[in-house]
Amino acid sequence: MVETPLSLIGHRMQTEDPQSVRVGEVRWEPVRSIWFSAMSIGAVVGGALTFSWAALWLYIASTVVVLLFGHSLGSHRKLIHNSYQCPRWLERLFVYLGVQVGLAGPLGLLHQHDLRDYAQRQPQCHPFLRHGTGFWKDAWWQLHCDLNLAAPPALHLESRIADDQFYRFLERTWMLQHLLLALVFFQWGGWAFVFWGICARVATGVFGHWLIGYFAHNHGPMYHEVLGAAVQGHNVRWVSLLTMGESWHNNHHAFPGAARLGLRRGEWDPGWSVLVALEKIGLVSGCVLPSDLPARPELVALKNLTTPELLGTPRLLDLYRWTKSADVTLSAELIYPARWLNSEVLRPICERSGVRVKVDPSAPRLTLGQSGGLLVGGLPALCLLLARQSSLTARRAALVFVPLAWLVEQIRYRASTEFA
Repeated sequence: MVETPLSLIGHRMQTEDPQSVRVGEVRWEPVRSIWFSAMSIGAVVGGALTFSWAALWLYIASTVVVLLFGHSLGSHRKLIHNSYQCPRWLERLFVYLGVQVGLAGPLGLLHQHDLRDYAQRQPQCHPFLRHGTGFWKDAWWQLHCDLNLAAPPALHLESRIADDQFYRFLERTWMLQHLLLALVFFQWGGWAFVFWGICARVATGVFGHWLIGYFAHNHGPMYHEVLGAAVQGHNVRWVSLLTMGESWHNNHHAFPGAARLGLRRGEWDPGWSVLVALEKIGLVSGCVLPSDLPARPELVALKNLTTPELLGTPRLLDLYRWTKSADVTLSAELIYPARWLNSEVLRPICERSGVRVKVDPSAPRLTLGQSGGLLVGGLPALCLLLARQSSLTARRAALVFVPLAWLVEQIRYRASTEFA
């Protein structure tokens, strides 16, 4: 028998055997699969045939509203974590908007979240619950399948949720709620508004929820580690605005009951900004901050804030200064020399740039490091090597090319090593 982590005492999910979250079978789930497929086809085919600027703006506006007020403030920060207080009518309005994201009903979404949360805090759990398989396989699992555990934990809901008839009604009719809105959009702007305001929005919400979840549990900077947990949360900076702050997932794993997810300077958190505004006008109170939560003995702050799996976007000014510096010597590691770059190609580039070469085929990627610390990896590293030995024009071009190369390198690296 595995000892239950202290943080799970009082959790909504309870089971006599914590190891039960390890054993289960992933099966195709027809309703989920058909729902997502139909919305995606409607978005791609219907959206292309009926495109208009008005429909596009409807898609953008409605997506922002349901993600911000519905998913982030309603479903996640309020219904699931109860991290702030507000009038009952406002909570129900936010939760209703959360249903419009198209993931599930409010109770079904809460069950999915709490099962994952319970499982991820265990020493081990099923790969389905931790996004622990390859990219494409995980996409198939999460978008078209469901996990049938042999002995699933039981969900114990508090009365404020379990006895709420409105939430039960939404749970039974959550798909029909999209139909009602589709009728409104059809009367307003025809099929274009339906395809863009319903299909495209729902397909984006469902696919985006999985995609960010995959990266947030596998790649990205970490400020804290939950010792003994099967999976760690990672901050995904590049989508913080698109997710309304939900992508600061390492922060959330560290302080799951906090209403504020972006905790540091530069960590944009639109959801928190809206809560602050609502608090000023008296609609919201009691916002929980990380300092309000009890100490967790299994939570450890990390000094190295960048994980080797995904290097953050480099600071361009510092890198530009490095391309002009004559007294800085770095160590370059050659990764996968037989795949796309060999030592004969890299060595003369490094020599002309004043950079030492260190061949290490077992390392995960091409990196540039200084004083034992990683500076930048992949194609941006090669870009900087070339800019260091070239003209002023090349160095200026590096300011533009480095972030583009960083994005290309992420796609290429994942495709060649993990997506297969």
